[in-house]
Amino acid sequence: MEAKQMLQIAAKALSDKKGGNIEAIKVTDVTTLADYFLICSGSSSTQVKALAEEVELKLSQAGMEPRHIEGKSTTWILLDYGELVVHVFYKEARDFYQLERLWVDGVKVDLTEIIEE
Repeated sequence: MEAKQMLQIAAKALSDKKGGNIEAIKVTDVTTLADYFLICSGSSSTQVKALAEEVELKLSQAGMEPRHIEGKSTTWILLDYGELVVHVFYKEARDFYQLERLWVDGVKVDLTEIIEE
């Protein structure tokens, strides 16, 4: 499965679970870590966990399993799918780490046709 397809499935999963401020950054030309970073906020630790689990479920149904998962009991859950890295933050943690600022050299991906506002 292509990275863009994985990104679309994951973004839709986050949107369906009412994830906040969903953003995608294409980082192919900036790093070898991944092709895309998908970043989302949850309003509680329960929602952060539910958002990550929904991404895991939807990508698993599409035949993709994470290479690694970090932070299942924290305010920042990272799902590493190789070409796609999904960051699900508790809102305050996202404000603190500001990943979008760290990866400003990447290209923002328009998700308007995928996610619900």
